[in-house]
Amino acid sequence: MTAAPLLEVRDLKVHFRVKTGVPLFREAVLRAVDGVSFTVARGETLGIVGESGCGKSTLGRAVLNLIRPTAGEVVWLGRPIQGLSAADMRPLRRDMQIVFQDPLAALDPRMTVGEIIGEPLDTFLPSLPEAERKAQVQEMMAKVGLSPQMVNRYPHEFSGGQCQRIGIARAMILNPRLIVCDEPVSALDVSIQAQIINLLMRLQREFDLSLILISHDLSVVRHISHRVMVLYLGRVMEIASRDELYAGPRHPYTQALISAVPIPDPDREANKPRVILTGDLPSPFEPPNGCLFRTRCPRATALCAEAAPREDGVSERHRVFCHHWRD
Repeated sequence: MTAAPLLEVRDLKVHFRVKTGVPLFREAVLRAVDGVSFTVARGETLGIVGESGCGKSTLGRAVLNLIRPTAGEVVWLGRPIQGLSAADMRPLRRDMQIVFQDPLAALDPRMTVGEIIGEPLDTFLPSLPEAERKAQVQEMMAKVGLSPQMVNRYPHEFSGGQCQRIGIARAMILNPRLIVCDEPVSALDVSIQAQIINLLMRLQREFDLSLILISHDLSVVRHISHRVMVLYLGRVMEIASRDELYAGPRHPYTQALISAVPIPDPDREANKPRVILTGDLPSPFEPPNGCLFRTRCPRATALCAEAAPREDGVSERHRVFCHHWRD
C-alpha cells in the first residue's frame, strides 16, 4: 500500500492583476503559476527547474500559503490549507519552513545569530527555559557546521556560506517536515555550493525531511533531487524521477536545459549534442495560445497553436506535456 503524500498540489494557479497603460490604467493579468499539480512524499526531494521568470519562487511561496493562490488546492497531510487565515496557518508553520536565496538579506542585521536561530522557539515554545533554549540553538549551530561560540555575533560578521548555514539552522530549529529551498546556493561560490548541498542532504537523512529545491542550476538539482519538475511560463512541461529525466528527457525544453549543463570532460563537452533555443521568453501577460513553448520549439506544428498539450505518460513516474514527444 502506497503511503499518502506529505504534500499534494492540485491545479494551482497564482495570477496577479497589474495596472498598465497611462492614463487609462487598464488591468492585465500576469499568470505566474497557471495550473500546476504535483506531490511530495515523506523524505523526498522535488527539484523545480526552469528559466528566470517561469514561476518557480511564486510556486514555492504559494505552497507555503505566503502568497494566496488564485485557484487550486494545496493539501498538507490530507488537509487543504489554501485560504486559511494567518491564525489558522500558525500551528502549521512549525512543519513548513523556507530557506531564501540571499542569505545575508534574509537575516535581521540587528539580531545576534543566537536570537535569529532561536526566534522560532520564542514564537512556538515561549515557556521554554532560557538555558534549554540556548542549548538547542547551540546544538543546531553545531549540526549545520557553525561554532556554538559564535552565538553572540551578528550576521555581518559571517561569510555568505555561513549566513546560509544560519538560515538553514533557523529553518531546522523546530524540526519541520518540509523545507522549501528557494535557490539556496545561487549567491554562493561553487565550492561553498557543494558544502551547502551536502549539508541539506545530511540533514534530510538525519531528520527525515522533505525538500522542495528551486533552482536554475540543473547540476545542483541532479545531485540532490529524487524527482525533477520542469516549469515554463508557470506550467509543467515535464516531471520525472531524476535518473529518467536526465537519461531520457522527452520535452524539447527539458532537452535544451540539460544540453546547456557543462560536462567536466573537455572531449565529451565539445562533442555533445546541443539544443539551442531561439527567441526570448514570451511575456506572461500575453502567453502564446496552445502550447506555451511553441514559439521557441523546433518541433512546433499547427497542432501546437490549436490546443495545449495534455499530460502523457512516458512511464508511471515520467509525465510529459508535449504533442510530439514521441517523435
